[in-house]
Amino acid sequence: MFRHVALFRFVPEATNEQRQAAVEGLRGLPALIPELIDYRVGPDAGLGADNFDLAVVADFARPEHYDVYVAHTAHEAIASTLVRPILAARAAVQYEC
Repeated sequence: MFRHVALFRFVPEATNEQRQAAVEGLRGLPALIPELIDYRVGPDAGLGADNFDLAVVADFARPEHYDVYVAHTAHEAIASTLVRPILAARAAVQYEC
């Protein structure tokens, strides 16, 4: 299995509505991208002051499926319209598991 983990920090002026729209948009991707085996999206629980605001954990059968996910029009649409406009920082890692 191949895993992708992404963390997002939003700009301070991002509204609750914008944050929720990003979460809901990302959570809709498994219905549109069959290469996703498992897909978890969750906002930070607020337990640490320096935490990121949102996490995505995506599992794929093979690394090539990650490439399909990244290039998929649905993923790009959500990223460009809902995530990037409120994005301050992003961290990501991909690994075999």
